[in-house]
Amino acid sequence: MSDSKRRKPPLVADKRYTRKASKPVRKPTKAKAKPAPKRPVRRKSTPKRPRKRSRNPIVAFFGNVIRWILRLIWTIVWRTSLVVSIIVGFAVTYVYTTLPEVDDLLDGRARGSVTLLDRDDKVFAWRGDQFGGVVTADTVSKHLKDAVIATEDKRFYRHFGVSPRGVASAVRINLSEGRGPLSGHGGSTLTQQTAKLLCLGVEYDASAWETEADYVRDCRRGSLGRKVKEAIYAMAMEVKYTKDEILSVYLNRAYMGGGAYGAEAASQRYFGKPAANLTPAEGAMIAGLLTAPSSLAPTANLKRSQDRAATILRLMNDQGYLSDKETKYYQTNPATLSAAAKANAGGYFADWVMSSGPEFFTRNTTEDVILKTTMDPRIQKAAENGLKWVFENKVREGSKAQAAIVVMSADGAVRAMVGGRKTKVSGAFNRATQAKRQTGSAFKPFVYATALERGAHYDDKVLDEPYCMNIAGSGQWCPKNYTGKHYGEVSLTFALMNSLNIPAVKVSEKAGRENVRIVASMFGIESDLAAGPALALGASESSLLEMTGAYAGILNGGSSVTPYGLVELRLLGEDDALMGTGGGIGERVISDEAARELVWMMEKVVSEGTGGRAKMDGWQVAGKTGTTQAARDAWFIGFTNEYVAGVWMGYDDNTPLTGVTGGGLPAEIWREAMVRVHEDMTPTPLPAFTPKPQKAPKQPARPRKNQGIDGVVNGILRDIFGGRN
Repeated sequence: MSDSKRRKPPLVADKRYTRKASKPVRKPTKAKAKPAPKRPVRRKSTPKRPRKRSRNPIVAFFGNVIRWILRLIWTIVWRTSLVVSIIVGFAVTYVYTTLPEVDDLLDGRARGSVTLLDRDDKVFAWRGDQFGGVVTADTVSKHLKDAVIATEDKRFYRHFGVSPRGVASAVRINLSEGRGPLSGHGGSTLTQQTAKLLCLGVEYDASAWETEADYVRDCRRGSLGRKVKEAIYAMAMEVKYTKDEILSVYLNRAYMGGGAYGAEAASQRYFGKPAANLTPAEGAMIAGLLTAPSSLAPTANLKRSQDRAATILRLMNDQGYLSDKETKYYQTNPATLSAAAKANAGGYFADWVMSSGPEFFTRNTTEDVILKTTMDPRIQKAAENGLKWVFENKVREGSKAQAAIVVMSADGAVRAMVGGRKTKVSGAFNRATQAKRQTGSAFKPFVYATALERGAHYDDKVLDEPYCMNIAGSGQWCPKNYTGKHYGEVSLTFALMNSLNIPAVKVSEKAGRENVRIVASMFGIESDLAAGPALALGASESSLLEMTGAYAGILNGGSSVTPYGLVELRLLGEDDALMGTGGGIGERVISDEAARELVWMMEKVVSEGTGGRAKMDGWQVAGKTGTTQAARDAWFIGFTNEYVAGVWMGYDDNTPLTGVTGGGLPAEIWREAMVRVHEDMTPTPLPAFTPKPQKAPKQPARPRKNQGIDGVVNGILRDIFGGRN
């Protein structure tokens, strides 16, 4: 009973019903309360709960996993970035402490330079690593500075040494062109390029590298590790130096072709002016060399260099450095080379002087050296043009035959040298100095010089007939004339001017073979001379320079000469010379009388004999032709009263020449060169002996009456000695 009186607990349904029924009653009351407006906000959010509950548990699981991974990646990234930043900061700080003062970085050449001056003290060639002097971003031409920035790094003044945008762009270009991300375009800033020029602070050590080229290749490596080091070094430079200081280092150390390092050297090399005075066209041309200095150098290909400069001018215009009008003007009127750079003459001559001078001041100099030489640019050009004319007009097209020319004064001062058909070269094989070839009949003047010195005369007779000799160990040797004929009794002059072989051998044997060897060597033919009788026919080998120098000794009256090209050597900035002329006239070899008689005989070679094609209007010319066995070598060496010149022609591989003798094309090359050499000069006679006309023999005088014995003796003595010269 008591249980029935108890109050029953409300059912769940009742509670639910009661709450719903009570809401209309409570609503007006709660509407008056201030917190009421918040309820609708809560109710609006309630519909989202069923959506969360309705999610697929698998999707929710993977969503949570992804969110966790992203949070993990973010945590790793920012923490790794922090660690990397700290490491980079320490690395940059360390590199910063190792960087020298900027002035110590402006000239980083391992070798010095050699500047060669001609006889008029004008520059005609450069060797070694040229450095014209220190320039800064403030002292160079504004146009050069603008061109470099427009070409190499247009954001140079806005980045911190590394350009992420530039790297990303380079990677994109490399991938689009089918290369690796780091192959090809590197996206390097100008600061990074400067760091590479500095080899990241590693200086060249000759003991650590086999060659300097190996060191340079290592500095230019493009591996990922190298790129990281390069970036760190570049950022350290940005901290240590100002932007203009970095640009100054770059402008002084960059290689700009033609052996020129730095803007000043390039400006002087190509335009003959200081870097401060460059025009926009000239500045654009130099800036254009930075990508490929050797192939784009204007001395290698002017048209290609001008085309590249036109592109640089357009970039300068795009970036506001030049107006449209200025750009059009300088593209229409491109930069041209200076007279010296355009001529690019004397390459063989310069190489010879460099090889003949002291090594520590030429090939391997660490100083900047000035060499004054004997080279005459007018004569050099004349020799080059004469050779070119003959090959263009007289030699069949496609011929591989080569030729060389040497022109010198009678004292041995070399005025011009052409070592091959390609005249505008450097470091090429020089056939005038390096080739040793058989001399043939060009050697015969030294046979006759020996005979004249030992008492023979121009009109002495020698019998030209079949002739044989027994040579120990070789058997019988029978020389033959080139024509295959014999001329009987002939004078020494006739034998020389017609280049007869049998008389030359006979004269040599009579004068003494060893004496001929001594005279030839004293005249400057230093090559090993043949020991047998074929010595007289030029069986020995010699260089064109030696032979021309020996002929100069004949012209100067019989004294030996040492061919030379160096007049004075001094260091850049110094007034006193370290050394002077390395050659000139030496000791006397034959008498002046013998030399004059030989000159007269050699003049007949040109005026009446085998050297007729070397004749020059108005000038006396003396010389000698030479053709070796099977015509493998052809020579003509001769002189006027002013200059001696030698010409050699042949193939590098000793292939016989076809239809060529020394009196043919070599004599024509000699003439074409020497006509140009003697242009506008007044002809002067050779220092030759002139034979006096022979007088009829005098009849002996009859003794006078009452003269006595003394008078008779005196008369006889007058008759004996009075008619002699």
